[in-house]
Amino acid sequence: MERLSSPAKLMIVSDLDYTMVDHHDPENISLLRFNALWESSYRHDSLLVFSTGRSPTLYKQLRKEKPMLTPDITIMSVGTEITYGNLMVPDGGWEEILNQKWDRNIVVEETSKFPELTLQSETEQRPHKVSFYVDKSKAQDVTKKLSELLTKQGLDVKIIYSGGMDLDILPQGAGKGQALAYLLKKFKAEGKLPTNTLVCGDSGNDAELFSIPDVYGVMVSNAQEELLLWHAENAKDNPKIIHAKERCASGIIQAIGHFGLGPNTSPRDETDLSGFEKGNLSPSGEVVRFYLLHEIWRRGEIENSENYVTSLEAVCQLPGIFIHPSGVEQSFRECISALKGNHGDQQGKQYRVWVDQVFPTKIGSDTWLVKFQKWEMHGEEQQSCLCSAVLVAKDANGSDGWTWLHLHQTWSSVAGAKDHLTWLL
Repeated sequence: MERLSSPAKLMIVSDLDYTMVDHHDPENISLLRFNALWESSYRHDSLLVFSTGRSPTLYKQLRKEKPMLTPDITIMSVGTEITYGNLMVPDGGWEEILNQKWDRNIVVEETSKFPELTLQSETEQRPHKVSFYVDKSKAQDVTKKLSELLTKQGLDVKIIYSGGMDLDILPQGAGKGQALAYLLKKFKAEGKLPTNTLVCGDSGNDAELFSIPDVYGVMVSNAQEELLLWHAENAKDNPKIIHAKERCASGIIQAIGHFGLGPNTSPRDETDLSGFEKGNLSPSGEVVRFYLLHEIWRRGEIENSENYVTSLEAVCQLPGIFIHPSGVEQSFRECISALKGNHGDQQGKQYRVWVDQVFPTKIGSDTWLVKFQKWEMHGEEQQSCLCSAVLVAKDANGSDGWTWLHLHQTWSSVAGAKDHLTWLL
């Protein structure tokens, strides 16, 4: 990754559905806990990789539904597509590797002879992946016969069954594990092999991730039987792989602590966030905490007191300037005054605030420019803006806290470019 000039201190490679994202958690608590931890402690010197069986279409749909961070690298379609950054630039070298001994037309023709197979939606059919549904009771027999048939046709394929219903046919060189191995080889050639790598999964198509040498692994507590069985048969004595006691993203946080890979206390787990005067060594952590306080103030989860307002004023330089996404300029004093009247206005509602891609740059002896994306969720609606903030450390390293001098926000998309009266700071 060009973003990092030196090896990543930690690279997390995580499946999405029921690993990073808990679909049984309507409040998205575990995911939001991970988001706050990653942006406050890891984003600046580490890499986040999402490795999913979803196609680009379904991956983008999930991002619209859940408060997900932007990964540095996205591995999609069960390891057949690797893309980089916001723009999801494809890795051409990986595509060339997968073209070897692969003919999609032959795969489609031969699989049509199996009535047990039901094609998945068109969005899930990719250049190097053909996907079906198959009944669990018939999966093993179909997989064996299909493998023999395609081998006779001169193809070298891999058939992956996961989730108790999904059957994916890929080039033999594809898969989540091979995609990760390719990335690690690429990083090593560039002299940027991550110091530590943690892989995270819950189902059969994640098993390959745990087979990569020298990586740490966590099977979340809700891992499916197929993955637990694979572990029992192949890696039960590997001390670098654990079965977490917590679900989904909370299990990932647990693994970070278990293996001693870095900080594992999310700002969302702090018992006292109201003390703005308390220092934070990181400008990234200050941004995360600032907006977390904004959320709990409006959700009515913090006492409506003058002490809170006074402490808020203590970190906002007066007269500092806040530029609203609409272009309207206000002083911090005006913003704080408006915020007083919004205490608890989102109480009992599905309202969340999180920040993404927090990148701090030191521009003076005690001054930092922090760029990030701020998101708000109101029920099922999400809106975001791009932010630039100027922070000044109250002492040499920020241990006495920070002062906000300037905050400039712009809508991150035309769709979000509308004035919301509730959009504050």
